[in-house]
Amino acid sequence: MSILDDTLRDLVMANRILAYEGVLDAYGHVSVRSPNDPGRYFISVSRSPELVTREDIIECSLDGKPVRNEPRPLYLERFIHGAIYEARPEVLGVVHSHALDVLPFSISTTPLRAVLHSAGQLGHRMQVWDIADRFGDTTMLVVNMAQGRDLAERLAGDRVVLMRGHGFAAAGRNVREVVRLSVNMPRNARALLDAIRLGGPVKGLSQGEIDKRLEMRPDGSEFHRAWEYWAKRAGCGDMLEAPPRGVTVAKPAAPKKRAVPPKKKKR
Repeated sequence: MSILDDTLRDLVMANRILAYEGVLDAYGHVSVRSPNDPGRYFISVSRSPELVTREDIIECSLDGKPVRNEPRPLYLERFIHGAIYEARPEVLGVVHSHALDVLPFSISTTPLRAVLHSAGQLGHRMQVWDIADRFGDTTMLVVNMAQGRDLAERLAGDRVVLMRGHGFAAAGRNVREVVRLSVNMPRNARALLDAIRLGGPVKGLSQGEIDKRLEMRPDGSEFHRAWEYWAKRAGCGDMLEAPPRGVTVAKPAAPKKRAVPPKKKKR
């Protein structure tokens, strides 16, 4: 398979995984930058992520325009993706989610911060972007490049940015990393909310602990296990490629032979 084939396969799997893990529902989307042209990205047409297939994937320029004529409806908020790719050349995968667990931190003064070891890769800060600050009363959807660029400016060099009363956007160095960030985002938010309810101070990750997580390679073999696990759960395990070198995959145990009782001798 070509690099493009691998990229599009991972994008289809990312849609299925994020839907199964509850990060995306009927809405929300994930995209990947084109490996052949950094000025383009791939994303599904307007379809619920759980149902996305290879035939639903289209290629867009960074301004959100399909490269080829596309009669099917597109995601209204695809401008989130193009604007982040435009601002961040190192970003190869973007997710926009409406995960409910994250929303309280987008409408309160309590900041969302990394408290779980697996959430260290979310980074040191998760700022809130409020579309009303610049654009006034809107539907709160990011429907043009001006709004997308304003969001990308708030994201700055961070991994994730919250969207007031709406959800979050996450940026990763490949599509598998951004899936991992997006799965861990609501889990981390739930843990922090539960700790706040218990009362008393909450101890999050230190700057050094987060730094060590941020230093981890996005394609490290230790992360293949999670990708494989999520793919199996989401019903797309048949799309998995061979594991990276050094990762062993257990073969299913051979079925035990049923013991056959000895025949009785005829008298």
